[in-house]
Amino acid sequence: MKTSGIFTFKGASLIALIFTSAISALAFIWPFLIHEKQGHPQWIFLLATPFALLLLMVSVSNNELDSKSVALLAVLTALIAALRPMGTGAVGIEPMWFVLILSARVFGPSFGFLLGVLSMFLSAILTGGLGPWVAYQSFAAGWIGLGVALIPRMVRGKREIFILALYAVVAAEFFGVAMDLQFWPWALGADTQLSYLAGAPISENLSRFFSYHFLSAMAWDIPRAVFTASLITIAGKPILQTLRRSHTRAAFLTPIEFIEHVKVQKAAR
Repeated sequence: MKTSGIFTFKGASLIALIFTSAISALAFIWPFLIHEKQGHPQWIFLLATPFALLLLMVSVSNNELDSKSVALLAVLTALIAALRPMGTGAVGIEPMWFVLILSARVFGPSFGFLLGVLSMFLSAILTGGLGPWVAYQSFAAGWIGLGVALIPRMVRGKREIFILALYAVVAAEFFGVAMDLQFWPWALGADTQLSYLAGAPISENLSRFFSYHFLSAMAWDIPRAVFTASLITIAGKPILQTLRRSHTRAAFLTPIEFIEHVKVQKAAR
């Protein structure tokens, strides 16, 4: 079913998304599921990455993502990848989330998912930051773009800006939690009160994790949340209007039939 976004998940695209998210989620929550500390579960992402690529290819092949949509996806991906290094060295000052959230709002959550995944991966290539953490960052960003679907499409005006700013706060905390989940099991060794304990009850490890998170990451999460929410509050309205005009003028998913149109005009003369 089409929505006001560029495309929406359906059929094979939906199956690809479900498998991608389910497999990649395991790589975040594995410390609470296993009984002994094992090697880093990067093999999970070796399975998840092909599904992410499959999602893009299926979207194109099903005409859910046409040539104009692919071009726009490439432009916004490059923009976010260029914005991300601007926050390097600054505690939580990351303007990329502002663009990702507003783009996902206008062009749809499935577009936002692809935008988050691809922009994180491209940013890592541009900055030379490739490593096992890139897969975690990519999927976390993709889920933030996808999560914009929770905001009703009919909401507009000041209420829309308020809800988007609130979502930015939640997304900032989600990203911080996700990044700590992939780092925490290896960060502290095994001899502290906040360390991951292989085989401990889930409640025990959850308590240790959130204690570690709030003690170590809030200096990043709070500035990230405040900065992103402030950008949306200040500049969200004009940016949304600009993106929506681009969406309308580009007539995404509308076939280009210049030749047939000319023939019809000549026949009418």
